[in-house]
Amino acid sequence: MPVLVVKDGPGTQVPAQLQRISIPLLSPTSDCTGKTVKGRVVHKGPLVSMGEDNYVLKTVIQELSLPPSEEDSQQNMSPEHSSINIILFGALAKDYSESVSQGDMLLVTGFTVGNSPTAQKDKLHACNLQLAGDDAWMYVWPSTVSSRASVPRKRTSPASTEVTKAAKVVKYTYVPLSDLKPGVVVNVYAVVTFFKQPFRTKGTDYCSTLKITDQSNKKVGCTIFCDKLEEHPKIFKMGDIIRLHRVKTQLFNGAISLLTSHGFSVVTFDGMVGSPVVPRTSSGSFKFGEEDCQVVEALRTWAANQSLVPAEPCVPLSAVQPKTYFDLTCQLLAKAPVDSSCTLLKVWDGSKCPHPLLDVFVEPNTLEGSPTLSKDMANLTANVLVYDNHVEVARQFKPGSYLRIYNLHAVPGASRLPSNDSGQSDQTGHLGFHLHGGTSYGRGLRVLPEDSPDILDLKRILETFSESDINDSSMFEVWSTPPESFGTAPDEIATERTCDHTVEQVSLAEVKSRGPPQMFHIQAQLKSYQPQRLYQSLKLFCHKCKTIRDVPDDVTVGGLFSEAQKDVGPCNNGYWTLVLPLPREPPSESPSRTLTLLMSSQLMGKGKAKELIFLKGATLEETCRIASAYSNIVPVTSPQGTMTPMDLSAPFLFRGTKRYYGCKQCSQLKVGESLGEGVEVWDEKSVADALGVQLLQYGLLMKLELQDGTGSLEALLWRDAESFFHVSAEDAAADQEAQDRVQETMDRLCPPGSSTAERPWMDLCLSAYTVEENGQRRACYQICHTDTRGTNTHTHPHATPSDT
Repeated sequence: MPVLVVKDGPGTQVPAQLQRISIPLLSPTSDCTGKTVKGRVVHKGPLVSMGEDNYVLKTVIQELSLPPSEEDSQQNMSPEHSSINIILFGALAKDYSESVSQGDMLLVTGFTVGNSPTAQKDKLHACNLQLAGDDAWMYVWPSTVSSRASVPRKRTSPASTEVTKAAKVVKYTYVPLSDLKPGVVVNVYAVVTFFKQPFRTKGTDYCSTLKITDQSNKKVGCTIFCDKLEEHPKIFKMGDIIRLHRVKTQLFNGAISLLTSHGFSVVTFDGMVGSPVVPRTSSGSFKFGEEDCQVVEALRTWAANQSLVPAEPCVPLSAVQPKTYFDLTCQLLAKAPVDSSCTLLKVWDGSKCPHPLLDVFVEPNTLEGSPTLSKDMANLTANVLVYDNHVEVARQFKPGSYLRIYNLHAVPGASRLPSNDSGQSDQTGHLGFHLHGGTSYGRGLRVLPEDSPDILDLKRILETFSESDINDSSMFEVWSTPPESFGTAPDEIATERTCDHTVEQVSLAEVKSRGPPQMFHIQAQLKSYQPQRLYQSLKLFCHKCKTIRDVPDDVTVGGLFSEAQKDVGPCNNGYWTLVLPLPREPPSESPSRTLTLLMSSQLMGKGKAKELIFLKGATLEETCRIASAYSNIVPVTSPQGTMTPMDLSAPFLFRGTKRYYGCKQCSQLKVGESLGEGVEVWDEKSVADALGVQLLQYGLLMKLELQDGTGSLEALLWRDAESFFHVSAEDAAADQEAQDRVQETMDRLCPPGSSTAERPWMDLCLSAYTVEENGQRRACYQICHTDTRGTNTHTHPHATPSDT
């Protein structure tokens, strides 16, 4: 991919078979095979590194003369069409950067023609040329301009046409601010100590000004001009870190300052120590590596030690005092034009201003977004009047955006408003917020990105509300502490503590700070819960070994029954046996199956044979049908001719619609003729004892994410889950109505698609305890001694799973 420098005269090294094509005749459909384009270099852009051995460079050439055969056909072509952008890729771009200068004559071949995305802006040819790969060649005739003689340039000789594949990535050098000299182009890293938001100049571009410093303690001003607003540095607060590439130093009023120059680029970073090092830039490509991370971290630490970063960059509405100027981070609820030089922004930050706030009237049809919060909560909504040069920026904002407003003025005693004075009552003494015109003291406003670290706390607070649910004055304290009491209408759901603890109600933040082991009383809302499919909350618990396992589904259990059917041997336990041949389904099935019913002779002698039946060779569906007519059905197999219960992964007992499981680890299976001596009533416990099965107990296990205004916390609902739902887990495993009651309770505590404020507050008793996993101890929480009210409650006999 060489760039060849022609020294002996034009054309001497260009292959004779190449045919020149005029630039104005180029189009995306042009056949470029064996074609060349020639022109003078009128612009040479910077070499941009996209990674190792990956470069891009843009240049412009202008055709000065046409091939004789094309002069007549092009006489009406405008001069702009004779200039074209050329995009170079890879090592060819790097070789071009080192070998070609503005003013040189250039002939290119091996190119492709594409549409130019910048044609409307630069007024050049509608196409561009793209060169990459081994087929692209460039021939250069150096310019003879004398002024270039003193500038040393690296030229690639004809014999040295191969470019090294292992080209190194450009390494930037950064100059300390104290070492800056006037009249040079430099790269710098620094901390922002002051900034103004970009403003439109009298021309077509935007201007922003900064003051920066670094570890040398030198303070330098910087002026940035860019055509587009988004190309300006994304600075959100004093203390942010900035990286400037290719800025020019100049002497102004006896001090060094920085000014953007050709090829300027900028990247900024959050200045807070410990926050992620995430570059903020609108550039599609920029170099950023481990060394840059180290520089940013070093500047952060230094700035923090120098008190350059304000501890609280913004003031919440709850701390605003009259006659002060402050920065506000907030969310935009609505906006409306007041007149040509003023726009109204309705904002909030989740805190209540201690002073009565100015109410600004606008016509409802001019308001975009949510008009306001409820009248009872008017002091949560701040009306910000934005004036003059800030109006253009403010009118581009969308409701719901997160904003930072700089140098906002809290104006007391406002009695006149900028529009429709006759329609408004006197509000003397009310506090108004004005963003005055101009850019003094960094005055301005901007949108903060959704992932900005500066709005994490704000989003946490505001997520407890939505535009549709701020309609109850009793809710407004939720951002700090939950309400002391919360009235419950007869058709609403609520919870009540059933314990006798005499502990003080605390917030979730206090619960986490105190740690286990303790009991707490809290009031919180349900933010989310798991599992969402409530049948997955059913568990099987062993009191002996304390293990918990999932309840297998019918597909798994059916497979175990199918596997057991392969055992066709007889049973020799001395039990009375009835063998029933079953028809083949379908008729081609082979071999035919038999269903074996076994009954205890001892029970038959007492007239209780039907109270306990052993079943062999049945499918799961057949077992369920038989269980609906008999009290206790035990599925069995007969390995080596001895009857034994099936694999305990399947139910060992069917009683009507209910199924019972045993613990594999703790059971010691036994089946003998002396089965059930002294047993008067056969139930699941007596059957388990007779068979040597450690009975597993059903339980409900859920993980609830609780929240209040101070934070969130995950807690298990396990030990007292049955009393909480007023449903036994055993019933929920077999009865759809019981399952529906659990689902109904969860839907009322956390309605699908609901906002946070639509969810009820729960009075809960919380147990904090410690669990050790992999040698690590961590705090866990469990809801206990709590019942729900307002549901279809049912009393039921049930045992309670032990606390694990």
